[in-house]
Amino acid sequence: MTSRSFTTTGNGLLEVLINTCRVSEAFDPSGAHPEMLEFNALWDTGATGCVITQSVVDACGLVSTGRAIVKGVHGESEVDTFLVNIYLPNDVGFSQVLATIGDFGKDADVLIGMNIISKGDFAVTNLDGITKFSFRLPSEVHIDFEEETRRTNLVPQFQHGGSKRSTNRQKPAKKGGRTK
Repeated sequence: MTSRSFTTTGNGLLEVLINTCRVSEAFDPSGAHPEMLEFNALWDTGATGCVITQSVVDACGLVSTGRAIVKGVHGESEVDTFLVNIYLPNDVGFSQVLATIGDFGKDADVLIGMNIISKGDFAVTNLDGITKFSFRLPSEVHIDFEEETRRTNLVPQFQHGGSKRSTNRQKPAKKGGRTK
């Protein structure tokens, strides 16, 4: 499989990760396909699956494929399901994605959940006060910041409290004893 990837750069530090995506009814990507419409997508590692709003259903003329029980912050509910194709930036595409219908705010109409995120490599960075998030399909390497820090011999800096604290403090010697 050919590797596909994209990076989205925020305007400052972001509290939510949003970019554009294209959605249509499910189709075989090797054949003719319906028009794909553009929507804003919210990335949510706490969601097991993708969610679309009624706006996506109406704009794409989607027909429900069934019902599912979903659990969210407001409890359990039974909702309609839909099969869709989703294309993220740079044509990182997914076909036959089972999505439920829901409402999750005004900033996006598609919620990208772990059923897509877990298919590739996903990273968020916040260097110099700018948030970037990247996604690559398929997964190619384990991203391991701890190992990278060890390899490059970087010393972590404390972000709070204004002073560095040693985690290897010596216990005071007991009277007549010695420090271990």
